[in-house]
Amino acid sequence: MPQLMNNQYFSREGLEKLKQELEHRITVLRPEIAKRLKEAKEEGDISENAAFDQAKEDQSMNEGRIVEIEGILENAVIITGGTNASGVVTVGSSIKVESKNGTQNFVIVGASESDPANGFISNESPLGKAFLGHKKDDSIEVKTPKGLAQYKILEIK
Repeated sequence: MPQLMNNQYFSREGLEKLKQELEHRITVLRPEIAKRLKEAKEEGDISENAAFDQAKEDQSMNEGRIVEIEGILENAVIITGGTNASGVVTVGSSIKVESKNGTQNFVIVGASESDPANGFISNESPLGKAFLGHKKDDSIEVKTPKGLAQYKILEIK
């Protein structure tokens, strides 16, 4: 049975930020924590050493995040903006929609880059999923916590 890939979508900028975080955790935080552990051990009895305990906890959190980022990067897919030749909403599309609340602009992004307050909606969100695969002039109905919302796609970039 083939293994399903759990792709995560990123803009080039978002992916670069994640790579920079990984680099910082490996080259800066890891050595800093190792130094703190060494210093705490040199103080003697570590059974009741708060500095040692804190350093161990920080080490665990840092190493966990490193593993998490490496896993994300293995399945990262770069989304490209620009004109969509097919005219269909995909991850990376910028869309202009109309609803009873007026017109709004959205960019469909991967979950890790979503920022709904600024119009960046996840491809995994109910709204993002509803727009995927639709074309200009399509009307979409989306179930939201406040009830059904209707949108008409005015523009896709």
